[in-house]
Amino acid sequence: MRDENCIFCKIVAGEIPSRTLFEDEDFKVMLDVGPAAKGHALIIPKAHYSDIYELPSELAGEALKLAKRMATHMTTVLNCDGFNILQNNGVAAGQTVFHYHMHLIPRYADGNEMILWEAKQFSAEEMDDLAEKLAVK
Repeated sequence: MRDENCIFCKIVAGEIPSRTLFEDEDFKVMLDVGPAAKGHALIIPKAHYSDIYELPSELAGEALKLAKRMATHMTTVLNCDGFNILQNNGVAAGQTVFHYHMHLIPRYADGNEMILWEAKQFSAEEMDDLAEKLAVK
């Protein structure tokens, strides 16, 4: 499965060069060309899925296993102090390339590259209502 207009599909097909860190029959891991930190990499499935909603569950599980393997390896090699594993779905969540991908971002104690958000406050009633609505039954 491939999208002819997708930059990641073109990279997987070898039409656009990449700095590949790992590759198997299902995934390619490559350095991000617009890194948030030294060593920032991307895990992309070779087949085209636009986001987590399209990605088969089995492949999603394999992506997370690969993320753990790569983060462990990268932490050792880069001697980083922490790690972000990030995945965006939809424009509102910051997705800009609509081919499922996972960011592997090494973090360093002397860097200011943290991913932060402002914590929101909700009443106990709102939290109870959310928990009820979101509970998987």
